[in-house]
Amino acid sequence: MRYNVGMYGGSFNPLHLGHVDCIIQAANMCRELYIVLSVGHNRQEIDARVRYRWLYQLTKHIGNVTIIMLEDSAETKEAYTEEYWQGDAEKVKAQVGKPIDVVFCGSDYDENSFWNKCYPESELYIFKRNEISSTELRKAPYKHFEWLPNIVKPHYVKKVLLMGSESTGKSTLTINLANRFNTNYIDEAGRDISERSGTDLLMLSEDFTEILLQHKLNEIKAVENSNKVLFIDTDALVTQFYMSFLDDPGIEKNRALSDAIDALNSYDLILFLEPDVEFVQDGDRSEVIRDDRKKYSDRIKELLRSHGKPFVSVSGSYQERYEIAVRAVESMLS
Repeated sequence: MRYNVGMYGGSFNPLHLGHVDCIIQAANMCRELYIVLSVGHNRQEIDARVRYRWLYQLTKHIGNVTIIMLEDSAETKEAYTEEYWQGDAEKVKAQVGKPIDVVFCGSDYDENSFWNKCYPESELYIFKRNEISSTELRKAPYKHFEWLPNIVKPHYVKKVLLMGSESTGKSTLTINLANRFNTNYIDEAGRDISERSGTDLLMLSEDFTEILLQHKLNEIKAVENSNKVLFIDTDALVTQFYMSFLDDPGIEKNRALSDAIDALNSYDLILFLEPDVEFVQDGDRSEVIRDDRKKYSDRIKELLRSHGKPFVSVSGSYQERYEIAVRAVESMLS
């Protein structure tokens, strides 16, 4: 080992692959490496707990890395000046509790930076920086998505929900959009569960409970491996609609569960497919809905509105729907 104790600090807002490379090299060169996570309470930063978890997930296998937090009240990074430097350096030294042999930093700093001024007894080791920049990532995260480590990408994944009544092309469009944007999608969780009795007219209350919970779990897992955006076919409010329509005997408990899950759900875009394409009977679709499609479509819309969920109405031919949806998603990611 070249050094006994080393330190590498930053806000990691967000953590990017440039940071990752520096951390790996610094850990290789020290018996002990302390990563100092700078937390500005008055700045609009990603939650410190999220950034701490990123650093922990990145380094937990290494064995010689310790993460510490350094909090300050500066309004901006530019306002973090000499009035903070010395005091904060002393806080870091106190937390480390032993001489710091080397301070690592990127080449956006030099020998005249506060690192030398605050840690004069430590060697300054400067890593050559590449094009990757937290500032540029904050400005346009989807333009530079490849700069993000896999552990960070889920934080930026946008969620697009597709809703509508039966036979509006929702499931097909969900898959087509996922293929178009090279990412994941979530199937309607109730599709298989509703067929356990051979017909959805004989569903049990437990079936609706499982649909609600399974759909949320599927979303949580799918976000972890999605490319910028995740497409979701229906949600808890659609399940709530069918609970009433199919006469769930445990509807009050399941409605409460649906409302609780909906309160947790957040979507960056909701596309509502209007019932203005031909109704296709695939064997298990409701003839009651078929005979008054607008009525039941409006009922789902009212559920969305009553739960404070704005949506974009999508109508027209299948090609027109696809074009509208693609434009909406591209605008969201720009």
